[in-house]
Amino acid sequence: MPGILVWRRLGRQPYIPVWTAMRAFSAARNPDTPDELWLVEHPPVYTQGLNGKPEHLLHPGDIPVVATDRGGQVTYHGPGQLVVYCLIDLTRAELGIRELVSALENAVIDLLAGYGVAAIARAEAPGVYVAGQKIASLGLRVRRGRAYHGLSLNVAMDLEPFSRINPCGYPGLGVTQLCDLAQVDDPDTVATALLQALGRRLGRPRYREVHGLPAIALQESNHV
Repeated sequence: MPGILVWRRLGRQPYIPVWTAMRAFSAARNPDTPDELWLVEHPPVYTQGLNGKPEHLLHPGDIPVVATDRGGQVTYHGPGQLVVYCLIDLTRAELGIRELVSALENAVIDLLAGYGVAAIARAEAPGVYVAGQKIASLGLRVRRGRAYHGLSLNVAMDLEPFSRINPCGYPGLGVTQLCDLAQVDDPDTVATALLQALGRRLGRPRYREVHGLPAIALQESNHV
């Protein structure tokens, strides 16, 4: 398994072009393509997974809804939330999907522990929870042994849009965020700590940091 990850910082980007870029990157990669973690923040958007049921969209209002190709139900992305897309060749890494899910959950739990926040994962409901409220959501897609999509962590955002849906398909599920649980004054520091935690849990502590979408993915996203 290659020992280096590419950290790709994208800043704030609309959801659909980044989703299109993920699919293009995954389809074009070859056995030597490094695995990448894409860090991004999205403008307000609801994303509905492949198994999504319309009754979990209560009253989305003026926030767009995108039917996407990840697993799971509906969730919300918006400013102040860290989203990390994990573009990983699972076959090459000899990593199962359940192992990847556990690595992502445990990386978030490790990160939160560093801020003095106790969190847990639930086998029956993927994600990370603090005192029964969800702070991080997971959703993945695997095609030909290559994973994409990933996780979102609520850091310092407007949580009101979560009240317009049944988060992840669970009516009445509470949602929380890091800034309400610990002193957080630098989202960039949280982002770096999260990427480091993911690298450790994936057994890939070495990384190379870049900015912007890769060329092949950028070509596709520009057509959206």
